[in-house]
Amino acid sequence: MPTFKGLSTRCVHAGEPETDTPQTPIYATTLFTFQDTQQLSDTVAGRRPGGLYTRFGLNPTIQALEAKLAALEEGEAALSFSSGMAAESALFMSHGRQGVITLGDVYGGTLTLLADQLPTLGIPFFPLLGHELDRLEETLVQGPKLIFLETPTNPALEVFDIAAIAAIAHHHGALLAVDNTFASPVNQQPLLLGADLVMHSATKYLGGHSDLTAGALIGPRALLEPINAWRKSLGSVPAPETASLLARSLRTLVIRIRQHNAGAQQVAEALAKHPKVTRVLYPGLESFPGHDLAKHQMHGFGGMLTITVGDSGEDATRFVDRLKLFALAPSLGGVESLVTQPLTLTHHAMGAAERERRGIGDNMVRLSVGLEDPEDLIEDLQQALAD
Repeated sequence: MPTFKGLSTRCVHAGEPETDTPQTPIYATTLFTFQDTQQLSDTVAGRRPGGLYTRFGLNPTIQALEAKLAALEEGEAALSFSSGMAAESALFMSHGRQGVITLGDVYGGTLTLLADQLPTLGIPFFPLLGHELDRLEETLVQGPKLIFLETPTNPALEVFDIAAIAAIAHHHGALLAVDNTFASPVNQQPLLLGADLVMHSATKYLGGHSDLTAGALIGPRALLEPINAWRKSLGSVPAPETASLLARSLRTLVIRIRQHNAGAQQVAEALAKHPKVTRVLYPGLESFPGHDLAKHQMHGFGGMLTITVGDSGEDATRFVDRLKLFALAPSLGGVESLVTQPLTLTHHAMGAAERERRGIGDNMVRLSVGLEDPEDLIEDLQQALAD
């Protein structure tokens, strides 16, 4: 397969077989047979490409997906997982044993894993807020060897300087892993900015249709090898059917993300003018605190935006419950527009004091702008805000 420069071309063709089919078939099998012991031994040792055992990820459908994922993030290799949390778990177990630092907000499930579960296994956790970036070096001196961050973050869309943080991490012998779920490879490529590993909840924009659950890690083979050992032992390889479905979605990733970008920009600009919306957080707005950095390291600003409505959680709930086109549901990144309150869903398990410390107010509402006509979405938002 030739190497293609264009991202759209890679989305369609990377990883696909040079056969008479336009995409890799679904190898719905748990195992593969061999003509003789030598062929088996060569496959086990990696001297011969092909399938072996699906739980190991050695299935052509899964391998084709991973080749495509690596190409999209400009990585040497990729591993796919049954979910984003499965990818994170394997990452932390392999490269986070000496401690994990998080910067800014991260997904609520990630916080539960790092704060409540991994410490019982002796893995230290060092959470730093975005405004505590000046404490990063003194925290690294304490011994953690993995920094994990989202940019933009969930739910406040905070943007971090990947290149600067990577330089600090490497100076202290640590790795930087970036959750690129909100941005996608279309809008941001952390490996090219100095990050060591990129993680995705592929359930979101990579899948894009709210019909699959998967995760991914992309980076150098040497860093992925110990992660793959955990993936095999934890049994978190996706099914071939899921891998095929995800590869299908990736073929339209660029055109979908560009529409998400354009729609969210229009929605953000309209809400910024509404008197009942007290704040709009979207990297594409000039008023956004991280706008200049986002312009520098991103190619587009994504389909996620967060607003504050009125003065209370009740005001936000009233607004959410009146929406007709935006569906009240968990997750994000699908073709349909979704709405959630972090208070009631993504950060429900977090205590009120911690939410306040992180600036996650009760009246905060997160919008995932889908592929509908922006004018229809704006009309729906305006009617929900009306008296």
